Amino acid sequence: MKNTMIFIAASAFWASASAGNVQIQVLDRDGKPVPEAVVVVYPGGTGGTSPSLLQANPTIEQEKMRFVPAVTVVEPGATVRFTNQDRWDHHVRGAAAGLAAAAGTANSGFELRLAGKADGKPANSFEVKLDTPGVVLLSCHLHGSMRGHVFVTDSGWTLKTDADGIARFAGVPDGAAQVRVWHAEQLIDLPRKALNVVPGPVLDTVQLSVVPRVRRAPPAAPPTAPGGPMGGYSQGPAGHLQQVAHRH
Repeated sequence: MKNTMIFIAASAFWASASAGNVQIQVLDRDGKPVPEAVVVVYPGGTGGTSPSLLQANPTIEQEKMRFVPAVTVVEPGATVRFTNQDRWDHHVRGAAAGLAAAAGTANSGFELRLAGKADGKPANSFEVKLDTPGVVLLSCHLHGSMRGHVFVTDSGWTLKTDADGIARFAGVPDGAAQVRVWHAEQLIDLPRKALNVVPGPVLDTVQLSVVPRVRRAPPAAPPTAPGGPMGGYSQGPAGHLQQVAHRH
């Protein structure tokens, strides 16, 4: 019995020692931390449990003429809900971003229109399922300044950087790995970086070739007209180019 307990304890110790805690810091061209960058780790080893930090069904708000959050990370098959919290109408257009748009390998596009939120009424929303890895650019036909992104990852080891520009991964399997960093303003994708994961902490940095713009503060409250500060819609309801689930 004693030998069995020793074996179990040793096995547990070996399992914990066969994985590393990886921290990747993303810096801009000037060496300053970059929040809201997406870091993807592709472990070469086996074992370990990928972090379950990604929401299966996240919500993206349209609020004060913004997509909130500006960047949403999901796994393939996730259902994303778009909700209009403003009092005026919004449009949502999702299209493949970057080179994937020309290659035709990303998620098919979708378009939808959300009426403004009436006082005392629930906000209007639609749900869209995203099945294919890639980056989806979000925009609003009516308000051209509105931009957002959905990053559909191909690895469970995916996180956004925090205010210090750091993405923290626990329990990454030991061995050779690769790191990919994506940012909306890094128009040309950075090459993947090789990483050797060992037991204990592993620290590394990736530097962008750009200095991302600071997101501006939301504008002052515009008029309550259906189209907000730029007028109402003149076209009919937008067509749905991808399957759209439930309307609320």
